[in-house]
Amino acid sequence: MFNRFQGLFSKGKKGVGIELAPERINIAQLRKQGQGYKVATLYSHEVPDGIFQDGKIADSPALAELIRAALAESKLKVDRVATAVPMREAIIRIIPIPAELDDQELRDMVLNHEAGLYLPYPREEVDLDYQKLGFFQDEDGIEKVQVLLVATRKEITDTYLDTFGQAGLQVDVLEINSFALIRTMREQLRQFSPQEAAVLVDIEFDSTEIAIIVDGVPQFSRTVPIGTFQLQSALSRAMNLPTSRNTELLQGMTIPPVPADGLGGRTGATGINPGMAALLRVLGELADELRRSIDFYLNQSDNLEVAQLLLAGPGGGIGQLDEFFTQRLSLPTTQVDPVIALSLEVDQEIPSVQRPGLGTVLGLGLREV
Repeated sequence: MFNRFQGLFSKGKKGVGIELAPERINIAQLRKQGQGYKVATLYSHEVPDGIFQDGKIADSPALAELIRAALAESKLKVDRVATAVPMREAIIRIIPIPAELDDQELRDMVLNHEAGLYLPYPREEVDLDYQKLGFFQDEDGIEKVQVLLVATRKEITDTYLDTFGQAGLQVDVLEINSFALIRTMREQLRQFSPQEAAVLVDIEFDSTEIAIIVDGVPQFSRTVPIGTFQLQSALSRAMNLPTSRNTELLQGMTIPPVPADGLGGRTGATGINPGMAALLRVLGELADELRRSIDFYLNQSDNLEVAQLLLAGPGGGIGQLDEFFTQRLSLPTTQVDPVIALSLEVDQEIPSVQRPGLGTVLGLGLREV
């Protein structure tokens, strides 16, 4: 049913934002304070191996117990949550619809006719939501409205709803994680013109989600199987250390300035430190995938340029990673700082290396203010 993909574009009620990831549960509760927000609670709880498999929830009862434990340890008593499914599990499309349709006709057209043309699964196997965007004239001069269509398979939706249900929580907002991240970065994204694209690079545990944003709306998305775990594993193997899910070692690294043609060679920092050489090789692969995604999108878009790369996720705060991508891709790159982006008041200082990884959970927390 359509309404099971709950609250994707609606306002949440007072509750808490919870981000589920293969290596951690993040919890954020925000309060309105003047013209800005104050962080009431910000908490992270480790998730052991085996709870997720290939980025999907594999053990709902165990994860539900972890959610209960995390809420207890953070001293939060709530029964409503906003949460998100990974972008890789979603289908996001912008489709043109005749502008003369009223709201009910538009709903029927999108959900019962147009959606099936864009879905790789049978219509009855997915949960859908949509949002009207702006009006435009097509090449024949006919006025149409752009509609943002979002879908995910019901088995994914069910798993998230069931997991939180087992934890004694009601999900009143279920959205896509990239949408929560975009909400956090909304003011920063507004600095770009409709002819400028921002590339959101969300470096998560076992993958990197790439979203090309134009006018605040994701126009293109892709998931690359390179995340902090792959970066940490390459570093550990090169240094003859055991592979670990804990990425503290990675967070302590600073990427040196290395010419693109020097990656993997025996000169400069890479020759001195085999671990750094291995790390740079994997980062080089990620940069190449970013370039392919950007080129693919630009080849289909007229009069559009990429204005900036925005690094987010737990891997987005690695020291001088922004300078690495600027150098490698010849594109301005910034490590996102949701604390500054939202003008958040915080009681305890949050290290800069951790801030890019909080964009999604803070965006979820905003839904529950």
